Amino acid sequence: MAATENFSALIEGNRSSAVAISAPGRSDTSFADLARQIGESRRWLNERGLGRGDTIAMVLANGAEAATAFLAVSGAAGAAPLNPAYRADEHEFYLEDLQAKALILAAGDDGPARAVATRRGIPIIELIADPARAGRFTLQGTGPGGSARQGGEPTAEDAALYLHTSGTTSRPKLVPLLQRNLRASAGNIGRALGLTAADRCLNIMPLFHIHGLIGVTASALGNGGSVYYTPGFNALKFFGWLDEAKATWYSAVPTMHQAILARAGHNREALGRQRLRLIRSSSSSLPPQVMAELEKTFGCPVIESYGMTEACHQMSSNPLPPAERRAGTVGIAAGPEVGIMDEAGKLLPRGGVGEVVIRGASVTPGYVNNPKANAAAFTDGWFRTGDQGVLDAGGYLTITGRLKEIINRGGEKISPREVDEVLMDHPAVLQVVTFAMPHEKLGEEVAAAVVLREGMQASDQDLKDFATKHLADFKVPRKILLLPEIPKGATGKLQRIGLAEKLGLVAARPAS
Repeated sequence: MAATENFSALIEGNRSSAVAISAPGRSDTSFADLARQIGESRRWLNERGLGRGDTIAMVLANGAEAATAFLAVSGAAGAAPLNPAYRADEHEFYLEDLQAKALILAAGDDGPARAVATRRGIPIIELIADPARAGRFTLQGTGPGGSARQGGEPTAEDAALYLHTSGTTSRPKLVPLLQRNLRASAGNIGRALGLTAADRCLNIMPLFHIHGLIGVTASALGNGGSVYYTPGFNALKFFGWLDEAKATWYSAVPTMHQAILARAGHNREALGRQRLRLIRSSSSSLPPQVMAELEKTFGCPVIESYGMTEACHQMSSNPLPPAERRAGTVGIAAGPEVGIMDEAGKLLPRGGVGEVVIRGASVTPGYVNNPKANAAAFTDGWFRTGDQGVLDAGGYLTITGRLKEIINRGGEKISPREVDEVLMDHPAVLQVVTFAMPHEKLGEEVAAAVVLREGMQASDQDLKDFATKHLADFKVPRKILLLPEIPKGATGKLQRIGLAEKLGLVAARPAS
């Protein structure tokens, strides 16, 4: 493969003095310094027996070092960032499934990952952050020993990043993303957003997730721009960081956007100084009402994109103005080719509802050691996303639901997103997630969890009456829970599957 398909070479090849990495209270790191960090880390790892073809797990708190460690490790081996909040049994599963050859921890981190790695005999490497320079670090510890079996710079076909699927309904699957996948995806996102060296992103996404790793880090730095890394999302600090970073864009999941909007009224001065060129939303559907409020508040376009791990993040994106952005859609194909397929594996014409399928340079070659999952996921070279959707005549994609999330109420199929969008139109509703709850006779019934706007009131019956005016009777939630907060996943996404169990709902009693 040509060097132009190697993501690591793209980052390491930028030797300019331009700022690459920033963080609160620390001096900036240039692209030249970042390139040196990657090269130094590769040599250090190679000398301790770690190189291409090996998997190195990382458990690091959100921030500049998590980003530069990802770039450095993926420039030498396969990087596998793990959620620092995992329990010991979760670390046990992931470290075993990854067959990790080493684990990188922040110096002094004495959490459960260290204990699990020690028990399993996995070498521990400590990362010592430079307190003065954003993202700069040194490594100490040992690896497997000897020289790396495959040292030096990676090729386009080497695995750069390993991530697991969410595993909401089954065992998590291990997704390898190759250097060429990362390179393609960084280019796709850069073109969709018109990213240049003048752009600076404010990162609030976790750096163990595809959105923060590729949607922000790879895309921003791969197109010559810079990133201001926060310690993690905090709605109370967001506007201060935005002010300090002088960011031209940020990317987040819908729940984060909603939390930011809730604080906007308290930050008028910072809002007046902000210089955002665009706001990006991805990883779950953005209610059109939230999109409109964001655009009104920040005075810039909101670009909703559609991504998933197996595609190395982005698959489609609403285009920048003056092209049309269609609220409620996830835009047009923006990298991989996108199609709609029926259950029999036949591609459907525009307007047909079916499973969203993709193929292209950013798509993973297949799950690790999982032939059964690969056989189910790939049909004639197309990857089946598990999402239901429709392409309109203009090529805009609307996601009608996750196939596993579609509610089957006695044979009637209901898209939770459709119910979400109706309830979001109620003036008192801030946030909603519609989900299936078990029912003795129908199999499943429609339920919804709702958070009301501060200072506003509505009863569950008020919301049911409102929904009745806009939805067919069988789609109206039979149970609406008013909550101060809806449980979220580790990345801030609202998760429909399993929510009934989390909220303690049981099968509805048959009507007497």
